[in-house]
Amino acid sequence: MSRTVLAIDIGSTKICAVIAEIDNNENIAITGAGTTKAHGLKRGSITNIELASRSIRTAVEDAKRVSGSDVNSAIVSMSGAYTKSLNSNGIVNIQGKEISFKEIERVMHTSLYNANIPNEYEVLHALPFNFKVDDQDFIEDPLGMNASRLEVETHIITTQKSNLNNLKKAVQRAGVEVENIVLNAYASSIATLNEDEKELGAAVIDMGGNTSNIAIHSGNSIRYNEFLGVGSNHVTSDLSMALHTPLNVADSVKLTYGSLTDQSNDLIEIPVIGDVDNTHEVSLDVVHNVIYARVEETLMILAQFIENSGLKDQIGAGIVLTGGFSKMEGIRDLAVATFGSMPVRLARPVETDGLFDELRGAEFSSAIGLVMYSAYAYTAYEIDANKRVRHTNEIPTSHTSVDLSSDLEAPIEALEDEKKPSMIKLDDKKEKKSDEVNGVSKFWNWATQLF
Repeated sequence: MSRTVLAIDIGSTKICAVIAEIDNNENIAITGAGTTKAHGLKRGSITNIELASRSIRTAVEDAKRVSGSDVNSAIVSMSGAYTKSLNSNGIVNIQGKEISFKEIERVMHTSLYNANIPNEYEVLHALPFNFKVDDQDFIEDPLGMNASRLEVETHIITTQKSNLNNLKKAVQRAGVEVENIVLNAYASSIATLNEDEKELGAAVIDMGGNTSNIAIHSGNSIRYNEFLGVGSNHVTSDLSMALHTPLNVADSVKLTYGSLTDQSNDLIEIPVIGDVDNTHEVSLDVVHNVIYARVEETLMILAQFIENSGLKDQIGAGIVLTGGFSKMEGIRDLAVATFGSMPVRLARPVETDGLFDELRGAEFSSAIGLVMYSAYAYTAYEIDANKRVRHTNEIPTSHTSVDLSSDLEAPIEALEDEKKPSMIKLDDKKEKKSDEVNGVSKFWNWATQLF
């Protein structure tokens, strides 16, 4: 039986809602979509819950109208802003000498428990990148193997609890329950990377309106992620200041004449900021230089992120650029020069049934990735925002909403409680024993007095 899923990509400049049908074989058929301008957000984070919820509601209602279906729970994307990442490890002994899903679940929760996560942060993803069976490293899937010890190394992505709560409130006020939350760079990588790129290692950079998010894949798992609060809107701001013209005019100049390759000395006439009745002429060469400087600086910072990750030599498949900012003409050639002659590919989301023409652009990679995540197109195992261990062969269950109130230790305790029999406290035993003694002594006193 097919199921209906709703994915909401909350970006820095737009909000996109996509509805799809997923059959028993996890085949995806998109049935509806709605896109609206984002209000109440800055750098991908909620700054006004009421305005953000209105934008979300508009996008969701448009998608429902096209799809003709009524779905009230959604998987939602989250910006990399205010996230922190760390690596942790866990180790467990295998009592039955064969690794079952319970042991994998236990070792992953152990690695999460061992992580030093600040109290004000909540786990978004815990992604294993190295399973170790006894002394054998980089096991792809340890399920069913014979072993006496299982170890795991995980990449843990956390975000501020307040940021997570505000996102959930905005979605709920739009009349939608949050089923799960996924990092947008993770979702973009699901929609753009092929299996060879995941195996060889690749850096996915989602360049949006106000943000650029990077995720480095190596060995079929995310090993590093980072966030940069710079996007195509910063090019618009630079043009507005350099050309002394209103922002809407600067944005129009960027879309019409924005190129990193073509240079021209032609003049264009644009209005003056603060005085729309007066105009002045500017050279397209100035426009080119302003755009080139900002894009080059952005790519240089992203290249430094890759250098700082320590994983540059593991990116065999190179750089994958996606997002609306990546559509600027000539950005691939500049990226090749900036990233040290590493292979660079411009990526759009993979084709799926019913994919609308307007969803085929690079700016919709994250939204399509969310739908694919709902069809279990993630790493073999992971702990999601619900503290639940997910695996690619799991059976679809009823919708569960994100619980932000549980402590980090809760999943481990819950896991252990399944194996624990009900126990009587020592104090209860003592109290019960003393009651029995008191009853016997009372009966003896009454008997002696009677006879």
